Amino acid sequence: MRVLVVEDEEILADAIAAGLRHMHMAVDVCYDGDAAMERVVMHRYDVVVLDRDLPKVHGDEICRQIVSTGGETRVLMLTAAASIRDRVDGLGLGADDYLTKPFAFAELVARVQALSRRTQRALPPVLEHSGVQLDPARRYASRDGRPLSLSPKEFAVLDVLMRAADGTVVSPEELLEKAWDENADPFTNTVRVTIMTLRRKLGEPPVIHTVQSAGYRFGS
Repeated sequence: MRVLVVEDEEILADAIAAGLRHMHMAVDVCYDGDAAMERVVMHRYDVVVLDRDLPKVHGDEICRQIVSTGGETRVLMLTAAASIRDRVDGLGLGADDYLTKPFAFAELVARVQALSRRTQRALPPVLEHSGVQLDPARRYASRDGRPLSLSPKEFAVLDVLMRAADGTVVSPEELLEKAWDENADPFTNTVRVTIMTLRRKLGEPPVIHTVQSAGYRFGS
């Protein structure tokens, strides 16, 4: 999944981003409301982790902007204000969930993952297809019972491909959007190289197929 973290406390923002990246998520970070408004217009995020009290543009305005687009982006609002009134106000703006500071990182991850599931079609917790098993919660992958040692990007690409409907072609642009953050150069061959190493680790017979001039398809 792709996540935007908006938090003006830079140390906290960077710590949240590092932790989410460790969970194989693609994460962008910004530290003020102006930058956040630019990001949510430019990119499609699965989840935005949004501090409510931001400089330049208030978090409430960013939440309204996200909701007004009518897209599938989910908002997890963060705030130091813990009163019921504050939580009600935040949810009333259209936020999908609310977390007060300080918080346990494990809870934040669980809430982000739960919100992301709302943007996707219903799937079993463990994905299985063509002998490949992928368990996103445990970060475990195997083929025909053989454990696969995958890099975070290889795991993320396999996740995107397996979540696509059977036979659906996933374009390189979609893989970049979902498995990489905004620092990825769209003009490099990073997707092709990652697909190549992933194929090698998955072994024979091939389950990732190239569709000429379109992208990649997962399946037998």
